[in-house]
Amino acid sequence: MEIYLIRHGIAEEKQPEIKKDEERSLTKEGRQKTEKVAQRLKQMGFHFDLIATSPLVRARQTAEILIAQKLSSHLEECTHLTPEGDIYNWVREWLEPRNYAPDTQLALVGHEPNLSAWAEILVWGQNKASLVLKKAGMIGVKLPEKGSPLGCSQMFWLTPPKYLL
Repeated sequence: MEIYLIRHGIAEEKQPEIKKDEERSLTKEGRQKTEKVAQRLKQMGFHFDLIATSPLVRARQTAEILIAQKLSSHLEECTHLTPEGDIYNWVREWLEPRNYAPDTQLALVGHEPNLSAWAEILVWGQNKASLVLKKAGMIGVKLPEKGSPLGCSQMFWLTPPKYLL
């Protein structure tokens, strides 16, 4: 099974006195860049069986852009993908019970530093804080067919958006 960890596009700056963090939207530039990345992924032949997204506005908008480019027909919110999300809970409560087929391709749209940390935990079994996932960038990780994916997965893709534009 392959999962693609996709960071949301460029969002409005944090202004807690004006807007809650979870309500921040993609900027015009963020929307345009994310649309170009999604178009390029489509041209490259990507298709996801499911796109799971953080419920925060900027991540949801990013996921909707991927859906609009027909990179998947299935979109689902996943609270584990919020900035406070925990990969151990995600594996136990979301991934394992679903028992996906080995050829499944999932896109997980979320936030930093969580997505980089998740990739590191999947590959190395611990967060080393060495991977960086740019906005609208993507990390691909292949999970093992059996057993825990934690520390037993293989990273095969790490792309900042500039290489897709």
